[in-house]
Amino acid sequence: MRAVVVESFGGPEVLKAAEAADPTPGAGELLVRVAAAGVNYIDTYHRTGAYSMPTPFVPGLEGAGEVVAVGDGVSRFKVGDRVAWAAAIGSYAELTRVPEAGAVAVPDGVGLDVAAGAMLQGMTAHYLTRSTYPVQAGDTVLVHAAAGGMGLLLTQQVKALGGRVIGTVSTAEKEKLAREAGADEIIRYTETEIAPEVRRLTDGQGVAVVYDGVGKDTFDASLESLRIRGTLALYGAASGPVPPFDLQRLNAAGSLFVTRPTLGHHVLTREELDWRSGEVFAGIKSGKLTIRISGRYPLADAAKSHEDLQARRTTGKLLLIP
Repeated sequence: MRAVVVESFGGPEVLKAAEAADPTPGAGELLVRVAAAGVNYIDTYHRTGAYSMPTPFVPGLEGAGEVVAVGDGVSRFKVGDRVAWAAAIGSYAELTRVPEAGAVAVPDGVGLDVAAGAMLQGMTAHYLTRSTYPVQAGDTVLVHAAAGGMGLLLTQQVKALGGRVIGTVSTAEKEKLAREAGADEIIRYTETEIAPEVRRLTDGQGVAVVYDGVGKDTFDASLESLRIRGTLALYGAASGPVPPFDLQRLNAAGSLFVTRPTLGHHVLTREELDWRSGEVFAGIKSGKLTIRISGRYPLADAAKSHEDLQARRTTGKLLLIP
């Protein structure tokens, strides 16, 4: 098969498409012909070694495709089933092994490319808005990078729950996309200081929650944008990790909450995985949730996909198409 292989950690240039041995499914595993693999920020952490991996390895955690073989003990899926997943390393390939426990069925009416683009970010947006801070009707929420793949999904999810969205973007094009997704107010952070504008838009109160996947560059503004007893949900660090800070700041700013959640802790059981993925797919089928796919790359252009993602040249979801 063809696969993207990382021989050593480094920049996007270490992502090389090459011939690799076909994998075989072990006990409790599916062998899947990959129709599309999602490109996510966590893949860049694996590539650089920020999240250590034994080399060589095939990157990519998310994807969708058709089952072509099953290992011993598999009972939930069979050959020919369409499945999607959010946590199976090795997804940047024509074939990959997926644990049965982490696979979900893709319903009729949802394309495999859309399913691949919906799993990691869709379920992340679901747990952030239902569990990390359950959005209530009337809540005002700040969404950073509102035109990115996560930002567009968070905006749609918050609006579906009756919330008001203030989104941050960098350009007029991105503002248009965020507003189309439902954002009520937009702050162009290249032109306007975020926290004072949030205060102005909330009559000085601040927002109930900030959904922040940017990290270092936005952390201070996020804290300064919160209402008393507000929550900062730091779900990523696209600009780098947040440096250590004095917890007393949370007291002085209004008894604030800060959390650093991750998807794996929110799909620990089959019931929770099916609940989150099921609601995401139901939203797609009903037309209430749109997965914007803004880039499709062949395996040979995996490096370009990472360059585009990290340069913030993209809006919506990026996919590799084997």
